[in-house]
Amino acid sequence: MEKIENNGKAESKGKDISLVAAINGQLTPRQIVSELDKFIIGQDAAKKAVAIALRNRWRRQQVGNELRDEIMPNNIVMIGPTGVGKTEIARRLAKLAGAPFVKVEATKFTEVGYVGRDVESMIRDLVERAVGIVKFEQTEEKKYDAITNAENRILDILIPPVKKGPSFDTASDDDMAQNSTTREKFRKMLRNGVLDEREIEMDVTVDQIPSMQVFGPVGMDEMGMNIQDLFGSILPKKNKKRKLKVSDAIILLEKEEAEKLIDMDAVVKEALHRAENSGIVFIDEIDKIASKRSSGSGPEVSREGVQRDLLPIVEGSTVNTKYGMVKTDHVLFIASGAFHESKPSDLIPELQGRFPIRVELDSLTEEDFVKILTIPENALIKQYQALLQSDNVDLDFDDTAIAEIASIAAQVNDEVTNIGARRLHTIMTTLLEEILFNTPDNIEEDKIKIDGEMVKARLRNIVDNNDLSKFIL
Repeated sequence: MEKIENNGKAESKGKDISLVAAINGQLTPRQIVSELDKFIIGQDAAKKAVAIALRNRWRRQQVGNELRDEIMPNNIVMIGPTGVGKTEIARRLAKLAGAPFVKVEATKFTEVGYVGRDVESMIRDLVERAVGIVKFEQTEEKKYDAITNAENRILDILIPPVKKGPSFDTASDDDMAQNSTTREKFRKMLRNGVLDEREIEMDVTVDQIPSMQVFGPVGMDEMGMNIQDLFGSILPKKNKKRKLKVSDAIILLEKEEAEKLIDMDAVVKEALHRAENSGIVFIDEIDKIASKRSSGSGPEVSREGVQRDLLPIVEGSTVNTKYGMVKTDHVLFIASGAFHESKPSDLIPELQGRFPIRVELDSLTEEDFVKILTIPENALIKQYQALLQSDNVDLDFDDTAIAEIASIAAQVNDEVTNIGARRLHTIMTTLLEEILFNTPDNIEEDKIKIDGEMVKARLRNIVDNNDLSKFIL
């Protein structure tokens, strides 16, 4: 259970300063790029474009009502090979802005009339994400009240409160004072974890509606959710007696109490506003639905059909969701694609016009790989060091090891398939496989040093054998 301090208020995790600043428009485009630099190496043109787009969202909110609705977001299409940071830029941007964000694959959609996902589902997903964000924020705000109410319910089971009244069966003032004192003593024990292992019997709310999945034409996934919501509101909740440890019961009750305290009407209203005005939809692999203008029917026609279905969503339309109608006029759309076998001009002209900002991302070099391994806050080497620290083992990479890993990544990308920074994951997994397997048993080894010679010994045979490289790296 979370410790309660600060004069009876729940100790909550503070928001990241940069995130709050971004939401309030205090971050300039230059500062936004600086924040992205902490996680993404290079790609300055793409960072600059998305930083301007994020700042423009705040600028639009400062404009008078007459002109505000006329200012449309400048949607962006990022062009570059896989693994160079396209998705990461969009994801970090959304996190920085605290905005609802969804990533969708363009290839998952089918045009109207075919079985598959319809393009409007991306907006429904965006609204769901927005509701989740706002609901979480309200839960954090009400956390202290929820914890206190949950504690009271636990204490009511452990020490039932006494009632004062005119009959002989009710308690005296002394009894009530003693009961109150005892409850407070138990509350302190509860907060300090003394009662965690004690078992209590309590009523647990059980849903009577089984989960259901609807298969069928476009939009049926939304219908499935609506059917569940409908039956969930009609059929009453069922209570069931269960024995639980206090530590488990407090978590369950805290969640129940938080649900009671949240104003869902206010949550939905705020979520719809955020989805409409600050939502970001990242459409990956948009090049896969580009048509090469070949004559005849077949896959090319279907791809163009998806583009035409996508067009009104990007241009600005109203989408029906289970929370209400959502306008997409001011949703920011960021598309990306490698465009190996097609080019942006193969998209239908109307859709090209809705993505006026085009940025090309560079392929990653050996020097970039060295930086990716060491500089970002979530660098791969730092991740593996943290993992092995769980086994009380210090993992140390010297400069020669990092240089050799970067060299191998660049070589395999050139000779096999260029998958960008994702190549580092496969190389690091192969390199550290034996160490990760043996470490828990080698309790005497508390420090492991990786140097260039060790990297060569473990990986060079694989790299030199092209057949093995294709399957292992």
